[in-house]
Amino acid sequence: MTPSDTDSASSLRRALKLLRILAEGDPDGLRLKDIAEVAGCSQPTAHRMLQDLAAEGFAEQVAGKRYRLALDFYVLAARAGQASGLREAARPALLRLSATLSDTIFLLVRNGFDAVCLDRVEGPFPIRSFTGDIGGKVPLGLGQGSLAILANLPEDEQEAVIRFNIPRLLDRGFLDEASLRSALAQARAQGWVNTSTGLIPGMAGVGVPVLDAQGRAVAALSVGTLAERLNADRLPHVVKILQGEAQALAGKLNPFDVALRYPSRSLSTIGGAQST
Repeated sequence: MTPSDTDSASSLRRALKLLRILAEGDPDGLRLKDIAEVAGCSQPTAHRMLQDLAAEGFAEQVAGKRYRLALDFYVLAARAGQASGLREAARPALLRLSATLSDTIFLLVRNGFDAVCLDRVEGPFPIRSFTGDIGGKVPLGLGQGSLAILANLPEDEQEAVIRFNIPRLLDRGFLDEASLRSALAQARAQGWVNTSTGLIPGMAGVGVPVLDAQGRAVAALSVGTLAERLNADRLPHVVKILQGEAQALAGKLNPFDVALRYPSRSLSTIGGAQST
């Protein structure tokens, strides 16, 4: 190898090392000083390599002069991987659940302070839901699937969502903060959510979280049905069936799936997507 080839190989290794540091660091980004320290290089060198990575779309600078992996990195990793996207992987489960339970089934994912309906399979009974059609969104904390996601977020993230969403929930008819915290504690304890709040008269539902390898909720499967169909005798069986599908789906999660970070990117490929 020529000196030029050696320098190029060395630069490539340093760039790959920076990608690993960003991948293992805080999702909100790392300071340049900390990146350089972990990488074992000077700040000017780290800054120059980060700028090169940013120019290629693999890194980005965010508020507070922090750096993190950018969307193009996740897109490239997802294309290279063998795992299917979340919506595609979950579709058979939604079809099975709807056929087995004869009810409408929803797949929800988190998008900031909201839960977004990524997919939905209609059951034979006409129902109304908070999210409406595919692409509909609600504040995290409203509805069974949304509650299931919020209940299984890290404590600091959950607290930030609660503080931001309480006024929005009150506007939608939710009782109060104490009721929300009580519902979240119960959801964490039992591992599922059963709602029949009267916010949508005659409707009821069950939601279970889909957890990643760290035990963090990245999605939820939920049933929307008539209140009379979710009695005390039927409820445990519905929960068990939902949890079985959620656990199976968790094993198929692709951590690089764009839908887990940017659900709107997945929705943009669905011709009939609507927002509510």
